[in-house]
Order: sequence, then C-alpha cells, then structure tokens
Amino acid sequence: MKACVIHGAKDLRLQDRPEPMPAPGEVVVRLGAGGICGSDLHYFAEGGVGDFVVREPLVLGHEGAGTIASLGEGVTTVQPGQRVAVNPNHPCGRCRECRKGVLNLCQNVRYFGSAARFPHVNGLFAEYFVAAAGNCIPVPDRLSDQQAACAEPLAITLHAAAQADSLAGREVAIVGSGPIGVLLAAVAKMSGATRIAVTDLFDEPLVIARAMGATETVNVRTGTDRLREFEADRGAFDVTFEASGHPSGLASALAITAPGGTIVQVGMLPRGDSPAPLNRVVAKELHIVGTFRFYREYAMAVDALVDGRIDVAPMITHEFTFADLLEAFEVAADRRRAMKVTLRPE
Repeated sequence: MKACVIHGAKDLRLQDRPEPMPAPGEVVVRLGAGGICGSDLHYFAEGGVGDFVVREPLVLGHEGAGTIASLGEGVTTVQPGQRVAVNPNHPCGRCRECRKGVLNLCQNVRYFGSAARFPHVNGLFAEYFVAAAGNCIPVPDRLSDQQAACAEPLAITLHAAAQADSLAGREVAIVGSGPIGVLLAAVAKMSGATRIAVTDLFDEPLVIARAMGATETVNVRTGTDRLREFEADRGAFDVTFEASGHPSGLASALAITAPGGTIVQVGMLPRGDSPAPLNRVVAKELHIVGTFRFYREYAMAVDALVDGRIDVAPMITHEFTFADLLEAFEVAADRRRAMKVTLRPE
C-alpha cells in the first residue's frame, strides 16, 4: 500500500509499506479523507513541531475518516463497509493524568502522526491504517469523508471553548483565522456568543471566518484603526482565543481582552521562550489558560457535524490524491489560497 512518510524537513515521500493487520480490539480502516493540519505542515517545513522533532520516518496525518476494511478479534461495535470518523487519540489509562480523568494530558499518549514519543506513532495518511475499534465512530452517508475528518480539529476547539467556561452572551475575539480559528468562530456562534471578532494578516481566510460564524473581521495589517478600537478602554472582549501560535498574537490578545477577562492559548507557540507583555495580566487581572488536544470532545464533535449544528463545508477548500502529495502540502501552506486541504488515496 502507499503511505505519506516524512523523513525530515522538506523530505516527504510517497512510499510502499505493508498492509496492516488488526490485533484484537482493533480494525483496519481504508482512508477516505485525511485533513492536512498545521502540525503536518510544520513537520514538512521544519522537521518538527515545537519540541517534537522527527527522528525516524513517520507516516503523517491525524485528521481522518474512512471505511472499515477488516476487524480484529472480538470487535462488535463496527462492521466491514461501515463509514467512520476516527479519533487519533490513544491515552494509556494508567498514568497520573489518566487516573485524574484528564486523559488529554496523558504522559504516555499515542497520537496518530506524532513525533512526541520515540518510536514515533504513525498516522493515517496511508491507504489503510489500524485504529482501536472504540475510536471509530460511525457516520451517516449525508456526512462526507472530508467533513467527517474535520471532527478532530473541531474537537480541539470544543475543548478550548470549555476552558473559557460558558460563551453564552459573551463578546469573543479570535486571533488567527486558520482552520482552528474559523472553527472557534463556529463553536462560539453555536455556544451563543453575542459578538465574534476574528483577526488575521490576510483577507482571504477572514472571508471564511465570516462564513463560519464571525460577526466581524479585521485584517491587522490594514485595519489598524479598528484594532485600536478593540484595545481602547483596556480591551473590549470577555474571552480571547489566541489561535495564531505567534508571540505577537499573544501580545494582541493581552491588549484586546477586557479587565477580568480570559485568554485561552490555543496556538502552539514556537520552540523555546516566547516574549509577551505579561504585565497586563497583573494590571487587568486576566486569566490565561492553556488548552491541549481533547478527549471526550471527539464524540461531541461528530455529533455536532452529524446533526448540522456545525457546518464545516465553507472551510474545506481543496482535495488531492496521494499522487499529488507535494502539491497538496504546497497549497495547504498558502494561507491566501487554502483553508482545509484533504488527501485521499487514488
């Protein structure tokens, strides 16, 4: 079978690998669609994500959906031919964090397409991949594979929103209009936020942010006057989600969040120390909270997609086959051309 394998920065290859066999409790899934995530782009461009560096060939991909191809011993929850969304998160269930119930912080997690541990955990950008049967959630035919693959980033945003408590009736800002940023806009709308402002460096992704639920958008390079209005009177927003993963984005979040407000750091900041004007945290009594992946929110994300509370169609901009792997990554890296790019086998 064919698989998309990263060997290091700018070294992404389509290679032959043996077809996998399921162990007891596992299934083999034929990939229908896999979404290219920001972390996949970092692996390609830099050979790593934050502190996670590629040290051996790694099959990328953790956003996916497909069709059950075969079952391991004892599997009864799904059947061959059934279409599923696949949760890429496999916590150990034994470490301190798992015993406390915060499984998204598991010390020994196995997460598809990740170099966080060694040996690395291969992902799902392959014609066939193995998953735990319990991580496969059936989806109806009205939900495409491309849409079902968005359950993973949607779960991330649902977990991030939970870190801010209720968004109902609140004024929300989102710094960064990438896939996570626009999904945060959709979640804020679903959650009853009264104002949803999204900022970015480019106009094109902001158009999609509006389609996903933003009530206003600002290009921070051309809309400096509007940005100053956000910063006036010590900040305009009750909750700010920093989704750019850039120190300047965090500085902006500190400026536009009102006294007593909450900042949720969603974007993965660069490796090492990140400077930020944290004196504003003290002067405005701001609450800063991190958010990392998800656990129970994956099933919630699938439900929201299936029942139509979240429509991801506006953010899915391109689909490529494995044969055009490098072009797919080139397009996905161009924020003015693409939002969510998906891959599928031939």
